[in-house]
Amino acid sequence: MTATMAADTVRFLLFVFLLAMYVLAILYLRRRPLPLLHFLAWGLFALLIPLLGPFVVILCRPGGPGRGHRVHGSFRR
Repeated sequence: MTATMAADTVRFLLFVFLLAMYVLAILYLRRRPLPLLHFLAWGLFALLIPLLGPFVVILCRPGGPGRGHRVHGSFRR
């Protein structure tokens, strides 16, 4: 394996990782009750800041609890 092939492989894996993180951030945002403009702004933020953007989007938890989110103690027995 040459050095060029190794570098290309690392670049490819980095691209796949960044793409997967972006997709996870968008899927996370879809479950949050956000207006369209906020959804687009957070999605653009995740896209323009490649490495930290998706992590920041998920950590900031924009909007309120999403669909299917259950607060502890809110279910009936």
